[in-house]
Amino acid sequence: MSVKDSLFYLGRDHLTAGRALQIARGELKTEIAADTLERLRASSQLVADIVAKNEPVYGINTGFGPLCTTRISKEATLALQENILKSHSVGVGNPITQEIALLMLVLKAHALAQGYSGISETTLDRILWFIRNQIAPVVPEQGSVGASGDLAPLAHLFLPLLGLGEVVYQGNRMATKKVLKKFGLQPVKLRPKEGLALINGTQFIAAHAVQVIDRLKNCLDHADIIGALMLEALQGSVKPFYPELHRLRPFKGNQHVAARIKSFVAGSDILSSHKDCDRVQDPYSLRCMPQVHGASRNAWLHLKELLEVELNSVTDNPVLIDENLTISGGNFHGQPLAMALDYATLAASELGNISDRRVYLALEGRYAGVPKLLLKETGINSGYMMLQYTTAALASENKGLCFPASADSIPTSLGQEDHVSMGSISGRKALQVIGN
Repeated sequence: MSVKDSLFYLGRDHLTAGRALQIARGELKTEIAADTLERLRASSQLVADIVAKNEPVYGINTGFGPLCTTRISKEATLALQENILKSHSVGVGNPITQEIALLMLVLKAHALAQGYSGISETTLDRILWFIRNQIAPVVPEQGSVGASGDLAPLAHLFLPLLGLGEVVYQGNRMATKKVLKKFGLQPVKLRPKEGLALINGTQFIAAHAVQVIDRLKNCLDHADIIGALMLEALQGSVKPFYPELHRLRPFKGNQHVAARIKSFVAGSDILSSHKDCDRVQDPYSLRCMPQVHGASRNAWLHLKELLEVELNSVTDNPVLIDENLTISGGNFHGQPLAMALDYATLAASELGNISDRRVYLALEGRYAGVPKLLLKETGINSGYMMLQYTTAALASENKGLCFPASADSIPTSLGQEDHVSMGSISGRKALQVIGN
């Protein structure tokens, strides 16, 4: 069965980074199963019952943040939900990519479909309509502190439900109302709690983490290939890649890298011709590739493990467990992913750092058959000298970006939210370092 013919059931099937990307790219279809719809309707009815009984529940009939003790009348509960999207749309900076915006929609839809958020079938259907038609809301990249979730980015993400804000459709940025008119649709009327359920969550951080997982894997795989080519070109020893060595320090990443590089250079005539040379040891940037590349791969594995938990979690607040239990907790806090993303940023930086060292080795001119600056005759031409300037500049820039965003916290919401993750910055920095 091809990817396009397969089906993913939101709120029920296990979501991975790969599947999230397929859905966001229109390569994997989504549906909502009948049992999922039942949970959705039951959850939505719980909210209606709370409103009818006028029981004080955060975000349904109270204000937000430091206004949590302010009661909202039954008549104003609907306006409250629309107002929170409008008032929280305060992001700044360049817009995120269309793919990240669509990923955010996918991740939020999957979380809402689990039936603990009080979202209505109508609202969820409209979110899926945006995904299926590849209509990406315009979302500024700055403004989230990663707790209470990614409030500002998610508010911008869902303004189009109200017919507000802008979207990108078929490569063109335009007002949402223009797109809705084209399709003959009216804005959605949000029900009680829906506005809060939409903007409370870690989908901005998680969407960046999905791209980090995808792109860092590509960097890791190519680093091993390029490292193997350098090992061959500089006539390095294969012995540091023997499994007998790595069984003595069996980190998964180290063993994986050692086996890959050893397989890449197997049968190399160049290395075979130098197996009896008098060089005792290779520089660390060649000899220690399993340890350095492997450590970065271990960081990738750590993020992958945590991200799969996050992608299948409910991260808004409050959550409706059943008719007798509504919990106002902290699942929106981005610290778990923020710390893992900072770790992944360091992992990507180290791949660049050791790569720069190998470029330097290749230009040094101390290896047989590898002339200085990769030129037979230097003087008139500079050869590849300036290439290492670029790699040095990128490696240095990456080091500056490695300070962990999750190490910082600035109280917000008049002190009600007195510890935040800054995970949105972690995600953005990780992608920047990987790009370098």
